[in-house]
Amino acid sequence: MDLACLPPAMDNKDSAMAKALAIVAAVLAVVVFWTRSLSSQSLEALAQASLPLDEALGNGKPTLVEFYADWCEVCHRMEPTMAHLKQTHRGALDLVLLNVDNPLWEQELDQFQIRGIPTVLFCGPDGSVRGRSIGLRQPEELEAMVVALLRDEPLPQPSRQGATSAVGDANPSQSSAVGPRSHGEGVA
Repeated sequence: MDLACLPPAMDNKDSAMAKALAIVAAVLAVVVFWTRSLSSQSLEALAQASLPLDEALGNGKPTLVEFYADWCEVCHRMEPTMAHLKQTHRGALDLVLLNVDNPLWEQELDQFQIRGIPTVLFCGPDGSVRGRSIGLRQPEELEAMVVALLRDEPLPQPSRQGATSAVGDANPSQSSAVGPRSHGEGVA
């Protein structure tokens, strides 16, 4: 075997640097994986901690109802704001999260005409829908809407609609099953 073909041996300094870089890369990979798993668990945790919808709408407190999906990036981006609102207004405001991919909520999807996610309904103490937000909302916009809801004032109109998918010339009277879970199937 010709030893001249082999790469020169790393000195101790290069070896230590390579080991340090490998450790940093491994730690970063663990942090990224852990952060992503927390993100999806947080939406589910908020949903599981929610009151049942009927109870929240009937207990005399204002309620935020968010229709979300685990695969929805915007829903994940809004999750810290929703958790903050729940914590900040604990006792005065109910928060209910409903996953649109759960067939248990099909009736509610139809009842509240949910056509995109995230959709947040702002319900008064009597359970009536006072306003809705579709798409990404900034924390200060949601906070202003919640404060108005708690004060029983008209909700401020957001400066724009949040980011949503474009819908073509859909005819709601058609018998197609177009909804937030259809992913565009049945849309002409």
